[in-house]
Amino acid sequence: MRKRILRRAAAAFVAMIGLAVCGGATSAASAPASAPAISASRRTAIVTAAERVSPAVVSVSVVATRTVRADPFPGMFRDEFFQRFFPPTEYQEKGPGLGSGVIVDRSGLVLTNEHVVRDADEIAVTLPDGRQIPAKVLGSSAPYDLAVIKITGESLPVAPLGDSDRLVVGEWAIAIGNPFGYLLNDPQPSVTAGVISATHRDVKSEASSGGGVYKNMIQTDAAINPGNSGGPLVNGDGEVIGINTFIFTQSGGSIGLGFAIPINLAKKILDETQRYGRVRAAWPGMAVQPVTPYLAQRLGYTDLGGLIVTEVVPGGPAAKAGLKVGDRIRKVNGQAIHSLEDARRGIYGAGVGDRMALGIERDGRPLEVAFILIEAPRGAQ
Repeated sequence: MRKRILRRAAAAFVAMIGLAVCGGATSAASAPASAPAISASRRTAIVTAAERVSPAVVSVSVVATRTVRADPFPGMFRDEFFQRFFPPTEYQEKGPGLGSGVIVDRSGLVLTNEHVVRDADEIAVTLPDGRQIPAKVLGSSAPYDLAVIKITGESLPVAPLGDSDRLVVGEWAIAIGNPFGYLLNDPQPSVTAGVISATHRDVKSEASSGGGVYKNMIQTDAAINPGNSGGPLVNGDGEVIGINTFIFTQSGGSIGLGFAIPINLAKKILDETQRYGRVRAAWPGMAVQPVTPYLAQRLGYTDLGGLIVTEVVPGGPAAKAGLKVGDRIRKVNGQAIHSLEDARRGIYGAGVGDRMALGIERDGRPLEVAFILIEAPRGAQ
C-alpha cells in the first residue's frame, strides 16, 4: 500500500513537472507571436512615410567654378589708401559642393535647389542603392531657388508629390536628405521628424542664404542641416510637400527653424521644364524704380511708397495695356507696394500666361491696368 501511494505521488509529481514544462514551452512559443504586435506599434506614420520616400532621395554632388576675392589687407587692416596700390584680386577656383534631391519622375527628373547646382561644371547623383549617375540641369529658377536636373537609369524609384496648399499647422513633417554627406560613407539618407510649425511664411532675402525671394514658405522644426538643401519635406502620408531650402541658425546646425519651398510652386517649375525643356522667365515689358525721398521731391509727391514706371517697352504687355512712363504703381495683384521687395512678392509664383493686375496713379487719378505676362525676349531676362 505504501509503495502504491509513493508510486502515485511520483506519477503526480512527474505530471506536474510535465505541465510546468509544457506551460513553459507554451509561453516561450507564444512569445514570438507577440513580437509582430510590438513591431506594428512601432510602425508609425513617420516610419511608413520614410520607407515610401527615402528610396527616391538622392545626394547631389557638384564641382563648380566660383570667383574668389583675395584681399591683401582684410579685416581691420583694410584701408582705402593701400587698396589703391594693392587692390583685391579675383580668380576662378573649382570647388566641390553637396546637396540633396528627390526623384519625381521615372524619366529621371530630380527636384533640388537652384543654389545647390548653381555654376556647376559637373553634377553627379548618388542613389540610396549606391548607384552614381551623371546629371545635367534641364531648367532652373534663381528667384524661386528651384532646379530640375536629369539622370538616366533603370528602375528609378519615384517619390509621390502632395498638395502644399492643404497643409495643417501641427501635422507631421519629415525631412529626408544627406546632411554632411562627405562625412558619412553611406548613401542612405537621414530622416528627421517634427511638425509643420507655420505656413505662408515670408522671409526677407537677406535673411536667407539663397538671395532669392522666399514667400509662402513652410516652416518646420524637423532638423535640417547642411547637405539637406534640395531634399524633400514629407507629410505623414509619405507625400513630398516641400523642398528643404535653408535654416535660421547661429551655430551652423539646426535650432528648429527650417524652411521649405512649397511643392505646388516646385510643380510649376517641373511642368515648365517638362513642357518646354527650360523654365521660361515671365516678362511684363517695363522697368520701375522706388519712390525715394529725392524722387518724391522732384515729382512733387507728398508721400513715399509705390514704384515709378521708368520704361515701357513698345509692343510689350505693359505697353499694350496702356501703361505709361511716370505712372505710379500702388498695388500689384491686390498687394500694396512700398518697395521693390513688395513688388517681387506681389508677383511671386507668376509665370508666363499669368495675369498681372496693377493699381496705379496717373495725374493724381487712380486707375486699374491688367495684362498677361509673356516669355522674356532674349536679352531681356
